[in-house]
Amino acid sequence: MITQEPVQLKKERNLAITWGISFLILFPLLIFLGLLMRLGQGELIKLLLANFYAFMTLHGLGMAGLLFSISFAAVWYLISTRYTKLNLKVGYFIFFTIIIGFAGLTFGTLIGKFGAGWYMLYPLPFKDPTWFVWSIKISIISLTVLGIAWLTGILYLLYALLKEYKGFKNLLGWQFASEIGEHKDIPPIIFITSISLIAAIPGFIVGIAIMCMYLFQSFEPVLSFNAVLLNNMTFFFGHTLSTVTLYCSIAWVYALLPEFTMRVWKTNKALLYCWYASLFLMLISYAQHLFMNFIHPLSAYHAGLLAAYLSTVPPTVITILGVFEQLYHSKIKWGIIPLLFLLGTAGLAIGGFVALLNIYQAFNKILHNTLWVPAHFHSYTLMGIVLFVLGFLFYLFSPINYQQKDKLAKTGFWIFIAGGYGFILMFYLGGFNSIPRSFARYTGTGFKNMHATAVSLSQISVGFIIIIIIGLLLMYISLFFRLFKKKDQQHLTDNTVY
Repeated sequence: MITQEPVQLKKERNLAITWGISFLILFPLLIFLGLLMRLGQGELIKLLLANFYAFMTLHGLGMAGLLFSISFAAVWYLISTRYTKLNLKVGYFIFFTIIIGFAGLTFGTLIGKFGAGWYMLYPLPFKDPTWFVWSIKISIISLTVLGIAWLTGILYLLYALLKEYKGFKNLLGWQFASEIGEHKDIPPIIFITSISLIAAIPGFIVGIAIMCMYLFQSFEPVLSFNAVLLNNMTFFFGHTLSTVTLYCSIAWVYALLPEFTMRVWKTNKALLYCWYASLFLMLISYAQHLFMNFIHPLSAYHAGLLAAYLSTVPPTVITILGVFEQLYHSKIKWGIIPLLFLLGTAGLAIGGFVALLNIYQAFNKILHNTLWVPAHFHSYTLMGIVLFVLGFLFYLFSPINYQQKDKLAKTGFWIFIAGGYGFILMFYLGGFNSIPRSFARYTGTGFKNMHATAVSLSQISVGFIIIIIIGLLLMYISLFFRLFKKKDQQHLTDNTVY
């Protein structure tokens, strides 16, 4: 642990708060796009096809990028204020570069109607596009800018940690594998973040390479690339991005939950070996997505399935057990932050269980192209990662020891939970009824019962989204009340004469 000067600590907090406020602005805007899509699918409004797919593209890519960005910002803040000093100029450079990338992507989708979907599987962006040609270039350049910003942040943070802990051996806890000598303690947040970011490097390099290839073809239409190769690269990058986002958000639960349970959460051999499995197997577990690409041999899919089980189950189980160990008989005061962490862990467990079902061949055949898949990734993002993020923001925005009863925040929290699980349930029911995903309208399915069911579930989803927004609004009011109260306390402290 390091002790920061108050001035430096304030600067680090200001950077983190800048990230946090940006998230709080962009997150409901992206939810609004989802609301418009469900309104269109429920035939409550007339939504042009071009608008629907532009909204779907920005909603998917925007949410994935936003959640990774705030997750990275959170571990940056906790590491910079506790374990090693980080360069603020680099932090602000990454922030503004990401904002530029988001702005470009928003312009390309909402104005240029770029609607290739968040997968953008090749050659879809160039195959008889219904969007403006210039929007392809704008969107691809923006995604490249985002990739470069994220990769820069990952490499810099790893460099700083390697310098602080004097090499990979100490950073990855290899000293725990030896019974000889004293073990230099390594906090779980440092270890898990390092594991996650090391695995992220090849994924982000591949993602940038994909965008460069797309960019070349956007300027030289005569070019063409191997579709199978690019689709594999896309799944590799997308799987890595989502997994690293989840793992980074888990990392700060290891760091912050002990402050409320008053118990130590140390790194041990069990934790090390479980997370090592993710480092070595995450890079091939993406092959679980290849089952529907019939050109691949089944052996590749089976290897991905095995890797997915071995890479995700151990860290998930050790985390859930660790949370229970922290909470059991701890006499914790159930403020909003521990509640968000606990229910976030539950969302992680539910989403993780569904993920394991998804990669099983019998399920995949039937449910792969249905609304079951959006149900899966909304489970671990909306009810897992988002709750972890809100828990971190409540921690960041709160004055020290501000854990008295907050009825407004808790009311908003439970409303959000009810709306979130109701919303996700409609996706699961849609999957069970074989309702296809990524359809703007259900009139062309040819099945009257399916059309009626899809429209009804979409309409019910709209009600649950409104409930989510109400809960979010109440938590927002509490968050900003805490932030302003913290600033008032800081102002009084700065002007106190001793």
